Amino acid sequence: MSLFVGRRVILRADPQKSTGKIVRFLKLLLGILLLPACAAITMTAWRLGGQVSFAPHTLADPALWAFAGGYALWLAVFVFLPKPMRTYVLGHELTHAIWALMMGARVGGLKVKKTGGQVRTSKANWFIALAPYFFPFYAMLFIGVFFIAYAIWNLTAYLWVLFFLVGLGWSFHVTFTLMMLLTVKQPDIESQGVLFSVVVIYCMNLLTMALTVAALSRSVTFVALAQSLAGNLVTAYGWTLDKLVVLWHGAVASVSHTQQR
Repeated sequence: MSLFVGRRVILRADPQKSTGKIVRFLKLLLGILLLPACAAITMTAWRLGGQVSFAPHTLADPALWAFAGGYALWLAVFVFLPKPMRTYVLGHELTHAIWALMMGARVGGLKVKKTGGQVRTSKANWFIALAPYFFPFYAMLFIGVFFIAYAIWNLTAYLWVLFFLVGLGWSFHVTFTLMMLLTVKQPDIESQGVLFSVVVIYCMNLLTMALTVAALSRSVTFVALAQSLAGNLVTAYGWTLDKLVVLWHGAVASVSHTQQR
């Protein structure tokens, strides 16, 4: 099935036209420079998963089972039932709109169809273009609605419902994002450069998930998460710099040897 999802109409500029060769080259360079950050965030997420998984009484924690249940339920729905494309397109375009509004842009002309959608914004940048691929709209919507209700009523006994819905929303986001990136040519990705987009989407997804876990978990704090990420960034970039120095010295030695011959 051919789908065209995530099309945006810009009021003042077409991102593919406005993004010149110099900007695209700089984004390619930035994408390469961010590769060690991908490794650092991956190590941080792996360690975070270990902390949460092996925390005391983890297997008896209803929140963990609720999250896993919500995640697994959506996987089953995604595999065996018709895919709610219009729901995905709505979340995709609303994410564009929300991030555009947060950056002071004007938004209008929202259109949602089963085969695609669009939204008009007066400003274009990589945050607005790539936000639907790393921002789990429905998971965050569930969190927001639940905590508004929590401020009104005592829902302490129903926190498992929040974890179930977050798991459901995250699974929805991951499955649809992977499907759209792997099966449909996305103008949002092309407008920002493929390497830059893939690196940003990967890093931001892991970072968003880590922040969500830290916000909902009892065994992880934001401070500990930040310290872990900072240490892994130093390790990743230090290792990369060491390898580049070795390669540089090897190249210089090879040139010197060639000149002496």
